[in-house]
Amino acid sequence: MNIIFRFLLTLNSTSLLLIIFLIKEKYVLWQGVSEYLSYIVYVIPPILMTYLSILLCSKLSKDSFKCELDETGAIKSYPIQEIEYANNSFLPSYLGYFFVALSVSNIETLVCVYVILFVFTFLSQALYFNPLFLLFGFNFYNVKTKHGASIFLITKFDYKIPEDVEIDVAYRINSYTYVEGGNE
Repeated sequence: MNIIFRFLLTLNSTSLLLIIFLIKEKYVLWQGVSEYLSYIVYVIPPILMTYLSILLCSKLSKDSFKCELDETGAIKSYPIQEIEYANNSFLPSYLGYFFVALSVSNIETLVCVYVILFVFTFLSQALYFNPLFLLFGFNFYNVKTKHGASIFLITKFDYKIPEDVEIDVAYRINSYTYVEGGNE
């Protein structure tokens, strides 16, 4: 299931490249159909696939990040040592996709570039940042655990400080990326 989920996330996160190219080239679905209606239709499949990804989260393996308590029940240590808001840090990557899509001159080159980008994204154990998750109310965080592991957390919660982060269920996409919540 994890491979299918990673494939879907890779497809979701790279699909905007295709959409930008189609819009740039003014491709319409059928003769007589408005360009703008075509553009809206182009955006619907990635949004639906992102929603499907959210629904499939519950099928992934589960982890938790909980406070460690001492024998009296007092908090001994927090699970998270550092947290950094990451929604804005991926903007340069997506601007790169847009510039590539805008500079590609034909469909053959686009397909070649897209396949290479897709394969590298899938194999790189990338963080699976998908800006469409923002439409569903998710936030992105770079987190460092008490054991020193750096992870990427996708969650609907708004965390400000490390002490706020205590997660009962986090779904593991890969060793470095987790989704908290999903379809719950």
